[in-house]
Amino acid sequence: MRAAVKVSALSKRFGSVQALRGIGLEVERGELFGCIGADGAGKTTLFRILCTLLIPDEGRAEVLGFDTVTEYREIRRRIGYMPGRFSLYQDLSVEENLHFFAMVFGADVEENYDVIRDIYSHLVPFRNRKAGQLSGGMKQKLALSCALVHRPDLLVLDEPTTGVDAVSRREFWQILQRLKEQGITILVSTPYMDEASLCERIAFFQDGRLLGLDKPSGFTRLFRRPLFSVKAQNKHRLMTELRKFPHAVSVHAFGGTVHYSESRPDSDPSEIQAKLVSMGVTDVAVERIEPCIEDTFMMLIENNV
Repeated sequence: MRAAVKVSALSKRFGSVQALRGIGLEVERGELFGCIGADGAGKTTLFRILCTLLIPDEGRAEVLGFDTVTEYREIRRRIGYMPGRFSLYQDLSVEENLHFFAMVFGADVEENYDVIRDIYSHLVPFRNRKAGQLSGGMKQKLALSCALVHRPDLLVLDEPTTGVDAVSRREFWQILQRLKEQGITILVSTPYMDEASLCERIAFFQDGRLLGLDKPSGFTRLFRRPLFSVKAQNKHRLMTELRKFPHAVSVHAFGGTVHYSESRPDSDPSEIQAKLVSMGVTDVAVERIEPCIEDTFMMLIENNV
């Protein structure tokens, strides 16, 4: 079976900014594939090329077996795209937006309602409300409904949960899992590492480069140094003192704790704790932990700076 997305040596420049640098990857049909990286890493540029909104300077991209430059019309009929910014007509009602996008694709809302039922059911009480008056979570559901109303083979979502509350984020990813079960290929970017862990495979982007591509569990195995979760009464003081340690490799704030790694393979938590106490840090607690995706992502960025 041919890949849903195939990218080879893809590059794109905007003036002096190199947005993509020789990117190559494949997304399998029926896969939930995630792209993560900081703002400016190249994710949106890649998505816009795949959606035939930009032409690459170098390289080639295929979507559902069609070339993004020469066969763009075939691609546009078969994909659903949800950009990072809410892009529906704010002065049209919920129902008007849905029927408009169905008409654009030559689709019928009633005929394809089974695809959007789980999502659109939340919007039915607000179907006569203007889209611009919806909450962030409801705008998100409307945009997804409009991207799905023509029953696409590939769904491309550019940071769809940015700016919405935690409950809406969780509901949205539950919806994506159900869409995947229907056989829809999903390509999604996210700034949230907990969301990335829900994907089957993830690609890490930084400064237009692809730093790595693997299953979430495969990425965490790349982190081979001892990692510790360290707490103290004064977190700023704690991070300052940890950076002075002779074997320190990384020190990052992580919620209410600090994730600390060092070069010694036999590092002892009690030794780290005793040293911090001797430096005047109070209420110290140290435990060794397993790395998460965010730890690995930070390591990959630091190694490629």
